Amino acid sequence: MNAQDELQRLVDAVTASPRYAAISLELVRSVGARELQKRRNFKEAVKHTRSKLHQVGVAYQEGGMDYASWQLELSHLPADMSSVKLRDYCLRVMAAHASTRERLPILELFYQEIFSQLPTVQSILDVACGLNPLCLPWMRLEKSTRYYACDIYEDMVGFVNYFLAFVGVSGGAEIRDLTARIPEVEVDLALVLKTLPCLEQLDKSVTPRLLQGLRAKFILVSFPAQSLGGRAKGMPQFYEAQFLKQVENLPFRVSTLSFKTELAFLLERVAPED
Repeated sequence: MNAQDELQRLVDAVTASPRYAAISLELVRSVGARELQKRRNFKEAVKHTRSKLHQVGVAYQEGGMDYASWQLELSHLPADMSSVKLRDYCLRVMAAHASTRERLPILELFYQEIFSQLPTVQSILDVACGLNPLCLPWMRLEKSTRYYACDIYEDMVGFVNYFLAFVGVSGGAEIRDLTARIPEVEVDLALVLKTLPCLEQLDKSVTPRLLQGLRAKFILVSFPAQSLGGRAKGMPQFYEAQFLKQVENLPFRVSTLSFKTELAFLLERVAPED
């Protein structure tokens, strides 16, 4: 069996499980190819590919994601983002994903503080978005604002696209492995929320490449203040020291914003010195 056949065999084995079936095939192939080179045999390569995919995605949605039911329920709600019913729905759905669930206690303050630091935002790119696009009712953007997003889950991307169309926001979401392809859309603001630790599980050199490659005037980067298990363990201090070192030679002006459940950095792109 040649290398390509062996890789396809691994992809088929990994995606045969419902937990991994909707993950970007580009990402599964990328991770699988590296694991086939590193491991002693095929069984170990499959095991470690699943483990890596669990770390970067599956662990954040252990409770299950019922997109079909959520979409049906949404279709019967008001499309007005000021609607209490729509907001209650968004809060309940976002609680199913660990990353957005952690943001719910600070949701109003988080986006109020972020957008108070910015000029008018007409376009947003939300990378590794998860269910964060459901925060749109709290962002209070202009109706003409375009919202682009990407993630590694095909079913999640489909749901996000349905939501954006339902509330009348132009833009759209797509499946993308950020370690392989950085989005090329030009925007006022890019959101990189609690994403870099996951991406660095796949590629330790990804942070400066991604931040420089994003075509955004401003980039909001954030890190979790505690682990998925609820332990703080000095995480904000660790992430702050590491991140500031990673960006010290990049063309950004950096501001720090600290919240109870999240540490954020607002990066403003500056022209290189002559």
